[in-house]
Amino acid sequence: MILKRAAFAKASAARAAAAVTLIVGATIVMTAGGQPANVLQARLKSLFPAATAFSPKGGEPSHFKAYAGPGTQNLLGYAFFTTEVSPLERGYGGPIVMLVGIDVKGLLTGVIVTEHHEPYGDFSIDRQAFAAQFRGKDVRDPFKLGTDIDAVSRATITMSSAVRAIRLSARRVARELIAPPKP
Repeated sequence: MILKRAAFAKASAARAAAAVTLIVGATIVMTAGGQPANVLQARLKSLFPAATAFSPKGGEPSHFKAYAGPGTQNLLGYAFFTTEVSPLERGYGGPIVMLVGIDVKGLLTGVIVTEHHEPYGDFSIDRQAFAAQFRGKDVRDPFKLGTDIDAVSRATITMSSAVRAIRLSARRVARELIAPPKP
């Protein structure tokens, strides 16, 4: 009986070690949002084409920093996942994961929809035109669907949720990380 318990304990320890190795290995290969590192880097670079480096994700709210030039002296802006900054915002099919860039003046540099389960996403939030309309928007803009953001019929819940997530998370990041403009 004692030998069986020892063998069981040894096998359990081996399984636990294998699980830890697998988790650590997956963590090294995968980065924020469960994305491979090269995909995430490409997405960050599309939000900040002039960037020469990006910080690891950190801070509160959780974000990446984009830098230009040598070192970390020239901050271009911040990138963040809407689901990490405004986690309670949900579309019709659940959370809509978007990577958003914002420069140091409070202007959005872009929006990338990285994951969703929306039934009408293919003709609403997946379209390039959806993300393109946010480029250059100021965080102080209304972000009102049908007013300064184009709406798509039959996808009201999806569109409203996506726009609200971008608005709320961008404003929170700006409040927390960007100095207000001087009068």
